[in-house]
Amino acid sequence: MLNEIPLTRPETPLLDQINSPADLRALDPAVFTDLARELRNFLLYSVGQTGGHFGAGLGVVELTIALHYVFNTPDDKLVWDVGHQTYPHKILTGRREQMLTMRQPDGLAAFPCRTESEYDSFGVGHSSTSISAALGMMVAARQQQKDRHVVAIIGDGAMTAGMAFEALNHAGELDDNVLVILNDNNMSISRNVGGLSSYFARMWASKPYNFIRSGSKKMLSIIPPALKAAHRAEEYMKGMVSPGTLFEEIGFNYIGLVDGHDINRLIEVLANIRELRGPQLLHIVTQKGKGYTASENDPFGMHALTKIEVKPRKPQQLKPDTPTYSRVFGDWLCDMATQDDRLVAITPAMSAGSGMDGFAELFPERFYDVAIAEQHAVTFAAGMACDGVKPVVAIYSTFLQRAYDQLIHDVALQNLDVLFAIDRAGLVGEDGPTHAGSFDLSFLRCIPNMLIMAPSDENECRQMLYTGHQHNGPAAVRYPRGKGPGATISKEMQALEIGRGVLLRKGHTVAILGFGSLVHTALAAGEVLDATVADMRFIKPLDHALIQQLASQHELLVTIEENTVSGGAGSSVNEWLLENDFRISVLNLGLPDTFMAHGRVADMLSSIGLDKDGVVKSIRTKLSRSKLSTRAGSFPAGI
Repeated sequence: MLNEIPLTRPETPLLDQINSPADLRALDPAVFTDLARELRNFLLYSVGQTGGHFGAGLGVVELTIALHYVFNTPDDKLVWDVGHQTYPHKILTGRREQMLTMRQPDGLAAFPCRTESEYDSFGVGHSSTSISAALGMMVAARQQQKDRHVVAIIGDGAMTAGMAFEALNHAGELDDNVLVILNDNNMSISRNVGGLSSYFARMWASKPYNFIRSGSKKMLSIIPPALKAAHRAEEYMKGMVSPGTLFEEIGFNYIGLVDGHDINRLIEVLANIRELRGPQLLHIVTQKGKGYTASENDPFGMHALTKIEVKPRKPQQLKPDTPTYSRVFGDWLCDMATQDDRLVAITPAMSAGSGMDGFAELFPERFYDVAIAEQHAVTFAAGMACDGVKPVVAIYSTFLQRAYDQLIHDVALQNLDVLFAIDRAGLVGEDGPTHAGSFDLSFLRCIPNMLIMAPSDENECRQMLYTGHQHNGPAAVRYPRGKGPGATISKEMQALEIGRGVLLRKGHTVAILGFGSLVHTALAAGEVLDATVADMRFIKPLDHALIQQLASQHELLVTIEENTVSGGAGSSVNEWLLENDFRISVLNLGLPDTFMAHGRVADMLSSIGLDKDGVVKSIRTKLSRSKLSTRAGSFPAGI
């Protein structure tokens, strides 16, 4: 049992011999227990240096070793779900020495990435995609007459999503060779591994049993009633000792339960399954955080780890407790619920990250965590709104993308009172492009009936949430990950005037229209350039009066947003200017038309010119190219 994170690199004599799964397959399985211990030590050490997910990875150490030992990777394909489980996989597939670059600029990605390694067969950041992708690979191999095995490893709650069951249903219909491993880490289906169920698991995976099973089906196929009776008898037997009836009904041969930390048993069962034909589902039970006491005792809180840094002692300085935007939302949710008993809160498995734990404790009867089911969360909210309840859906920007159809058809089309609290809008840093909220302004503003707001600070966020809750119809407040500029938060709540921005600074020649998180960057650039700066607040509806005023009084309009430029808030300004025949030079600043690699948010913004210096440089370049008038007094010295 490991009770602390190693601060220095542990000794790993076995692990150091493995530079690829081929090296692993050359070892005697008798040493795999020691190898698993070394792998856990190294995983904890490396994540302690870089930060990242490690609870799920600790739980699949033995499974990862067994999979790479039994299957001929990379020719055989392993398709991991969620991605949190794949750190041991990365270590065993030639990336051990790169693990200390995890989540760093130009380093390893936090999730599987096809461009990073041939062993990462499918890129993933969102959950519940593995079975669908594995089926696609299986069919592609069959079409190209390639003889390979495809294994989908799904777990960490990912089986709660509808997409997983859609793929399972299709797999049963295709009736081809695919193995789905359900990694049940006490977050989903089953908690018990008894001797009887373990015995039956070995039997169901054995060659004699499956030979008799397939032979009996052929023999009894000429007597349909007898075949049906035999099938039912098998179902009832499996149902008595396992939860496998559901999977059997949709066409899988269910094998389970198996102790996912018994590496010899795993190798035996996987080797037998490798010879079976048709869809197979192996149900294993693991412990999330296995081997690290703190993570075993708190699998939710220790899901991931921040970087451990040893710093020299400095005199203690008291700093104000600046809340994160998630906490601002959580506090508002509790305050609003005490005033309005119609309010309910919904989240698709993002309770802690969205700051909802306090609400869940105070108002358990009004809190609904629907698991990893974003589509259901949105339509569930729509149903509530139809009957007079005021639902608030807390969801990350990247995951709202999965419920776009429901957002349009079930909420906006019916003009229902649903408030979307969209967390992690904009760049998210080390988690990379799969988790970045780069597109929500673009995909939201084209939807009729939507009210869209972006706060520039914590207090504005609170007031916008209140505004959205009071609004009749769908509303969205999008805010970034982490902390804001530290604005004083008023306990009072007052609805903002819809579609009205505020002028923060008056200047000359250039007017900067800031949206959301980059308003303060705009203000800093405005000070350098003596430019006018506005906090637009609303993306939809836009403050047309303010845009008209600024377009009439300045020679260059600049829009700035932490959203892709394509179709974003700046595009909305451009459309209005063109529609109203305003002839003015415009510069749109925002996220580029590319998927940005992981890194520190500040560094990422600097690299694309969205820090103060970059904004100033872009504006000066635009002014130079536009050959705008440089009348005396129009620009401060140095422009």
